[in-house]
Amino acid sequence: MNQAKIKRRVGKYEMGRTIGEGTFAKVKFARNSETGEPVAIKILDKDKVLKHKMAEQIKREIATMKLIRHPHVVRLYEVLASKTKIFIVLEFVTGGELFDKIVNHGRMHEKEARKYFQQLINAVDYCHSRGVYHRDLKPENLLLDASGNLKVSDFGLSALSQQVRDDGLLHTTCGTPNYVAPEVLNDHGYDGTTADLWSCGVILFVLLAGYLPFDDANLINLYKKISAAEFSCPPWMSFGAMKLITRILDPNPMTRITISEILEDEWFKKDHKPPVFNEKEDANLDDVEAVFKDSEEYHVTEKKEEQPTPMNAFELISMSKGLNLGNLFDEQGFKRETRFTSKCSANEIISKIEEAAKPLGFDVHKKNYKMRLENVKAGRKGNLNVATEVFQVAPSLHMVEVRKAKGDTLEFHKFYKNLSTSLEDVVWKTEEDMQDR
Repeated sequence: MNQAKIKRRVGKYEMGRTIGEGTFAKVKFARNSETGEPVAIKILDKDKVLKHKMAEQIKREIATMKLIRHPHVVRLYEVLASKTKIFIVLEFVTGGELFDKIVNHGRMHEKEARKYFQQLINAVDYCHSRGVYHRDLKPENLLLDASGNLKVSDFGLSALSQQVRDDGLLHTTCGTPNYVAPEVLNDHGYDGTTADLWSCGVILFVLLAGYLPFDDANLINLYKKISAAEFSCPPWMSFGAMKLITRILDPNPMTRITISEILEDEWFKKDHKPPVFNEKEDANLDDVEAVFKDSEEYHVTEKKEEQPTPMNAFELISMSKGLNLGNLFDEQGFKRETRFTSKCSANEIISKIEEAAKPLGFDVHKKNYKMRLENVKAGRKGNLNVATEVFQVAPSLHMVEVRKAKGDTLEFHKFYKNLSTSLEDVVWKTEEDMQDR
């Protein structure tokens, strides 16, 4: 039998694969070794937090998020810290992204789209009432649980570098351009409430139309379209939906429809069932205070693995949507990541990927059995960065995850095809091959 491998552990949590990355943070799948419960852990670098003077903002956001108990917002359980990192322990949601449903199936029927929009507005309204703003709402940040209900992720944690000035407004332009409100694009400051609401309107349009209301390869032209609210609804959209979207996508934040007005809208109210939940549970903020005291007595122990992470059945199931093994290797969902297996050793796999990536114009950075490939040439959305990680499925079988960490998705698709061609001398099984087994 293969000797047990030592996983990376942070306190009581066994750390697994990376499931997301951003400018200031990385998100990893993890498991509570005491309860077996799956969680997602957001990891922040303390040096970056201090360099960008984000400590007080992060502390305030985390403390507020711990108080939020809403069925359509991802739960924040606790906060831990080591000497160099901050670990935010979050609810792990198994149903995938709402974005996947649009990519795989196109536009939604009005009834289904309305249900998700109602859940989104309920979550946004609740968080705004507690002074928490998202600032980067888009389908990729809207997750689905095992029952198909919406869960807003990163609420209050997606734009940690944001600062409110003396005028009470936010001034940093952030978010995904296609979903950003007109007032965010200028430098006159904006209100987080109305800016989030605009993004909700864009999301509703995408759910019903299957495409973006504002889109242009040229960023300047895109900004002009957004600033003028230059869009048109498709003919299959109902009059009620068109009317509501037009009121939300009002370029003037002062006359834009409010959430309270949306809740009274006839189209919105149809079949609306506001969530019933108990939010009286006491929330302990001691861990938040401890994290920022930076005293060794509050530091959690952090152990790092030096071998490929063993992939057990529990983690394999966690990769699938809604715990459905039939979706585990669903090639149709491929857009920003894919997986394949090889009977080669982990070291050989790493060497082969490195040999194949360098001629394609990528710098290679290795750490244990993880790699980051950085394209030296900037593409349509900056430099393409690709993250890879090798997992051990069995003594003679490894699974490799290839994931876009930064840059354009289409460029990632092209890179992966070129990489696959360069690796033909290795015994590979793609996800599609696995599905046919």
